[in-house]
Amino acid sequence: MYEWNEMVQLMIDWVEDDLTASPTLLKMSEQLGYSPYYCTRQFHALTGMTLRDYTWQRRIGRAALELRDTDTRILDIAVKFGFSSQEAFSRAFFRAFKITPYAYRKAPRPIPLAIRAEVFSPYHYLIREREKMRQVHLQEAEIKLEFIPAHKFIGIRDIASDNYGQFWENGHDCDEVSGTLESMSHLTLKGQLGQTAGWFYQDGRKGYLYGIPVAADYNGAIPEGMECRDVPESEYLVFFHPPFDYLQDNGQVMSIVEEVAWNYDPGSMGYAWDEEVKQDYQRHFPEGYGYAVLRPVRKMG
Repeated sequence: MYEWNEMVQLMIDWVEDDLTASPTLLKMSEQLGYSPYYCTRQFHALTGMTLRDYTWQRRIGRAALELRDTDTRILDIAVKFGFSSQEAFSRAFFRAFKITPYAYRKAPRPIPLAIRAEVFSPYHYLIREREKMRQVHLQEAEIKLEFIPAHKFIGIRDIASDNYGQFWENGHDCDEVSGTLESMSHLTLKGQLGQTAGWFYQDGRKGYLYGIPVAADYNGAIPEGMECRDVPESEYLVFFHPPFDYLQDNGQVMSIVEEVAWNYDPGSMGYAWDEEVKQDYQRHFPEGYGYAVLRPVRKMG
């Protein structure tokens, strides 16, 4: 039923493996065993764009990061990502971001980068594997302390949402928000992982947030529709599960961690929750970091 979700995800993976030399649609179709026409039709149906447009958007976004993070000549970046000339690259870059490559390199600002498409999820995997019995013992959540210095948090706070799915269903464009924050990844607070979600508390209600932590002295641009908040320094109790297979174990891992995180008594460690003006964080990077819920605490007594 969901075989095309998996096949289109393979096409996306082939593009992402090397954005400077992506395999052709003909080669992809040969490996999948369907006609180029049918492959591109299914790709469009599941991603909302053509394979050509997707590849172009991902290439121009990766080129933007190289402009931001390296001293490589603009001409060399243009050629690397398949543009016929620096002029062609500049026109494409301006069309995408309303700024020239030269101006962006001189003064990087938040821009809406296209993010990697994901059309094959744990839900689709479980449907495909539902006939197979898989007995895997996942470890219990680890509990540790982490100090996070005072910082700013740039993002969206939504008091009408209290979880990841509800947040994106509540009028926030995942691609636009995530892509814009990706363009700010070089500003991530030292020691943190970049884009993160979490929870905040307002008038006795629990809301959901999504954004990026930056240094306390940050005074640069704030993307439209987002806000910048000061977050005091704090110790956090971290409820953590190490890296895992996203497709196979995501639901179980999140349940294991959150069951402990929301029912733990910090008094057993001499701490009390400190969430009145601080916020909880949720880190979700399955294969590279794992999954964690962080809740701020203060020493008792």
